[in-house]
Amino acid sequence: MEWIWIPITLAGAFLQAFRTALQKFLKGRLSTNGATFTRFVYGAPLAVLYLFALRHHLGAEMPSPTPVFLAWVVTGGLSQILGTSMLLHVLGLRNFSIGVAYSKTETIQAAVFGLVFLGDPLSPWGLGAILLATFGVVVFSFQGGAASGAAAAPAGGWRANAVLFGILSGSFFSISAVAYRGAALAVPVDNLFLAAAYAVAWASCLQTLMLGAYLRLREPGQITRVFRNWRIAALAGVTSMVGSVCWFTAMTIQTVAYVRTLGMVELIFTFLFSVFWFRERARAREIVGVLLLVAGIVMLLNPP
Repeated sequence: MEWIWIPITLAGAFLQAFRTALQKFLKGRLSTNGATFTRFVYGAPLAVLYLFALRHHLGAEMPSPTPVFLAWVVTGGLSQILGTSMLLHVLGLRNFSIGVAYSKTETIQAAVFGLVFLGDPLSPWGLGAILLATFGVVVFSFQGGAASGAAAAPAGGWRANAVLFGILSGSFFSISAVAYRGAALAVPVDNLFLAAAYAVAWASCLQTLMLGAYLRLREPGQITRVFRNWRIAALAGVTSMVGSVCWFTAMTIQTVAYVRTLGMVELIFTFLFSVFWFRERARAREIVGVLLLVAGIVMLLNPP
């Protein structure tokens, strides 16, 4: 059980990269929030089915929500909606791989939030691995102005919309990850997989209701477009749900900061999607950044 979080995290990272690629296709057909809604409205029913199937398989009783659990899951759900919307906004400003890279600043933030709110400790070796991997993401992110536009240049770049929304996206994702771990740990069951499934189901349903109500009031017609583009949207929802199960399960087993650091391998998957699917040209800094990221992940998985 001590190592099972590793393959689960790798699966979640791949599915998240694939889902983000699908949402990039939807971005031209739907608004930012409409594209975000696809992952919840199509994923929530599957999350509920998975919960009941797992409960039946284990022969366990269905847990009851506690006030602490609800507080964590609402915080996580709302933060994830905001983080996803900001990430999709970034994808409209920068190229595909760069937009995702900025959101990966969440790892260091998750380490801080996890320590403050959950008391999750980090070893010096683990912290060094997180910093190395994050540095790789930073190197990957900052390209020359000639290649990616003025917003990509380091000088003044931190004020650019792409960078600002990318970092805010990472902040909300880190809060969401810590909140989801708190929610799963607050479920009064002994089985970690059932606790994670319970948290996923609650989060998915609450997110569907919250974002659905917002779209109905502020963006009329978007929900209709979501169902009109059901082929790609449903696939995005399915990959999102399975990915969420992987993330929740891994974060129930292991500290959020370590899970999200290994989850940075998503950047490598995203890089491959960017080059081979979207035909975006790979640059030297991206390659160096990926190598540093790999070094940080190897360091994380091989403590002294």
